[in-house]
This record gives sequence, C-alpha cells and structure tokens, in this order.
Amino acid sequence: MKALLILLLAQFCSSLVPEREKDPEYWRRQAQETLRNALQLQRLNQNVAKNLILFLGDGMGVSTVTAARILKGQMQRGQGEESLLEMDKFPFVALAKTYNTNAQVPDSAGTATAYLCGVKANEGTLGVSAGVTRDRCNTTKGQEVTSILRWAKDAGKAVGIVTTTRVTHATPSAAYAHSANRDWYSDGEMPPDALEGGCKDIARQLVENIPHIEVIMGGGRKYMYPKNVSDVEYPHEEKHRGTRLDRRNLVQAWREAKPPGKVAEYVWHRRGLLALNLSRVDFLLGLFEPGDMVYELDRNNETDPSLSEMVSVAIRMLQKNGGVGFDKTVPGSTGGRIDHGHHEGKAKQALHEAVELDRAIGVATRLTSTQDTLSVVTADHSHVFTFGGYTPRGNPIFGLAPMQSDVDRKPFTSILYGNGPGYKIVAGERENVSAVDFAHADYQAQSAVPLRQETHGGEDVAVFARGPMAHLLHGVHEQNYIPHAMAYAACIGSNRGHCNAAARPAIPLLLPFLGLLFLLC
Repeated sequence: MKALLILLLAQFCSSLVPEREKDPEYWRRQAQETLRNALQLQRLNQNVAKNLILFLGDGMGVSTVTAARILKGQMQRGQGEESLLEMDKFPFVALAKTYNTNAQVPDSAGTATAYLCGVKANEGTLGVSAGVTRDRCNTTKGQEVTSILRWAKDAGKAVGIVTTTRVTHATPSAAYAHSANRDWYSDGEMPPDALEGGCKDIARQLVENIPHIEVIMGGGRKYMYPKNVSDVEYPHEEKHRGTRLDRRNLVQAWREAKPPGKVAEYVWHRRGLLALNLSRVDFLLGLFEPGDMVYELDRNNETDPSLSEMVSVAIRMLQKNGGVGFDKTVPGSTGGRIDHGHHEGKAKQALHEAVELDRAIGVATRLTSTQDTLSVVTADHSHVFTFGGYTPRGNPIFGLAPMQSDVDRKPFTSILYGNGPGYKIVAGERENVSAVDFAHADYQAQSAVPLRQETHGGEDVAVFARGPMAHLLHGVHEQNYIPHAMAYAACIGSNRGHCNAAARPAIPLLLPFLGLLFLLC
C-alpha cells in the first residue's frame, strides 16, 4: 500500500510540471540569458545617485520573501514558484547581520538605528548609541546619532517617510527621533521620571526635530491630539481618542512650523489624498488611522489609501519639490504590518502585506530611472516563519502539506511557526487542521511553542540593490553599513571626498532631483 501511494504521488507531481520545463534546452536557454545579463553588470553604474529610495519590509526574512513570491504568482493564476517579485529583478543582493549590540535576536528599534543612522544600538532604543540604556531618559543626552534622512536634509534635499504603521512606530521613527524607549509615542505613554528628565515623546520629535520633512504618510493620529479628543473618523470609539497630556495639537504645530508662503496640507482620508493638486503642495502630512493602518486584506479602499497609492503620491510630490524621502517603515513597519501579521501568527495577512510592498516597489520603478536612482530593499529582521512538508509544485501557499504526521497521524499546513499563538491542544492532542478554515485571512498557523506573540528570528536578511553604486551592497555586511553605502552613492553625509567631478562621472539629469525616500511596510 505504501509503495502504491508513493507511485501515485510521483505520478501526480509529474503532472504538475509544465511541458516546456521537461525540455533541457529550456533551462539551458534560461541560464545563458541570466549569464548574459550578469556579464553586463561588469560595467558598473558609478553615477552619483540623484535619488535614494529605501524600502523596508519589517520582519521580511528570506522565507517571507520566497512565500510572497509564490503567493504573487498564484494570485496571477500561475503555479507561483517561477514568479518574480519586483525586488527579485534587482541585480545586486547582499546579506545583513541584524543583531543588536545587546541582543542576538534583535528588535525593530535597534535595527532601525542601524540601517538608518549607521550605528548599531541596544534593543528598544531609537536614534541613540549603545551608550543608552532602555527606559533610562538620563542616559540619552550626548548619545544622539543622526540618520540618513537628516544627512539628506542637511544637503538641501527633499525627503519623505511613508509607512503602513503609525508614523511614530520604531521603524520609521529612527529617521527623526532620539529615544530611550521605542514605546514613548506621545507624552501619555511616558513615565513621570522621563518627562521630568526633559525627554521628548516621539510624536513631538517628528514635528520638531526635522520640521521640514516634505512628505509624511502613515497612521498614528491619536498621538498628535490632546487626551480624550475624539477621532475624526471614529468619534465614538474611546480607544481611538487623543493621548497627549500636554494638550497640544501637533497637526496644528506641524502646519505653523512651515516657512511663510509654503502650502502645508494635512489629510486623513484617501479621497482627500487623491484629490490634492500636488503642484501646489509643498508639505504633506497624511495620517489615515488613529494607530497603525489596517491590513491590506482588510483595508477599506474608500477611506484608506494603499501603500502603492501613497508611494505614487510621495514620489510625484518629491519630484515636484526637487527631492525625495521615503519610509515604509511597508513601512511598515513598528515593524510594519508584515511584522504584525507574523507576530499574530497570521501568515496570510503578513504575506499579502509583502505582496503590496512589492507592488509599491513596482510603482517606484516606473516613476524613476536606474541611471540616477539608487533603490534598496531590505528587512530589519526575520521571523520564526517557515514553509515545508515536501509540497508539490504549485501547492497553494496557504494549503496543506501532501502528507500526514507519522507521529500523530494528523494533517498539517505547509506554513508553520517556531513559536506563537497558533499552538493549540484539543482533547490532549494537536489540533486537526482539516477541521478549521486554514485559508482564512486571520487563521493562526500552528506553532511548536505557545506564546501570545510570535517572536523575531535571528538569521541574516537579504538586501536587494539597483542603481548608482548598487554594487557596494554585496556579500555579507553588518546592517549599519547600509546607510553609509547609500550616502556614499548620493554624496551626502560625512564621506564626500570622492564627489568632485574628476572622481565621479557626470550624468544627464533624467528626472528632477528626488533626494531621499524611506518606505516602510
């Protein structure tokens, strides 16, 4: 019987192979085309990067990238494995070591300080050196470190932050804030000793530290308004009310800080965003939810813009302004919504967030040029997310493995977590997944160890690069190397000795100068 089952499975898997792939010449031609493309990369693009775009998939480890690729292909009615993500088309790929100075498995705050500020830091701290202890306000003074967003702004560039999390989340906020605790979103979340010690909440720092950021979009309205002020979209929901103890309206403060004669627009609704005449807007603040933005699968496309839509608006506005800045933080992120989906054990939510990030990368690709735009895609850390089980070609990415456990004789999904909320025991045994809707958007995949929240993973993450000086991202790097390489390519920051005309060839200006864009998902 066992031999018959193996034979039937082999015949089934053989039927899944596309006819063209049975011909050895198909693979040889594909390999030769890849080789020709690789040989062309020997002519390095050493132009000055007029534009920088950093796409950050929070929690987007290599297993998430691979699963998202399969999902994208299956959404396009393919088998999935042969599909290409937009980031897969980037010619240079590296690995980044993600550990924090005091943590083998990192958090999103310490990693954000690394890939934005160029300095590794302790977990839970933002925009400060490892000399700062988490929660201790009195260790912060003199330990602040600046980000590539600040370096670009100091060089006269336009910058922007776009995220699917709250704009005060750890991932985007390292671009502008210095904090001993990533959770100090407003003064309402800060302890008395930190307030008495003179430390500022993250929302206040967003408005005050770098007051002329051209584009800021994401969630996080409630941290900008006085405590108990009703939310404009959810006026009857207490959890969405303002949180500020200082009674300040930071949206109003953001407007008032802009130079005379400049137009600053605040929007909280998708309709308001898409109706803007960007040629007449100098500064844009879009806060579309009280907290983090809604998962892409659950998003109300009447009220909330997609990440792709926000990216399109951001780039077009920065082109108009002659500069660019981007945070996704798709991205998210506080880890971004990819990260949040994994923490909740909801792989379907996480992977659809990753596919939406990939759409946003495609939008940016169409609106910019590889001749003058350095684009980098990476993650802050991974997750204990995996998929396996000897699934056949084209197996639904959220489907069952083609076998049962040889221990408890129950089926299992291909996607599993090392730990998290999906650990379930029913009548003393592992839950039988055939009795539940494992394809539901909020299904929590089974995990080996019970935890209320699934944890990050500690392995290296991928770094994809395309454009001027993209070849500087190669091999295995410390994560804090990333902003130094990007700054070198754009002739910003402290290392500019190579930027004279003799050292770097001039290029025609193909687009108005964009500057820096940080995207977080």
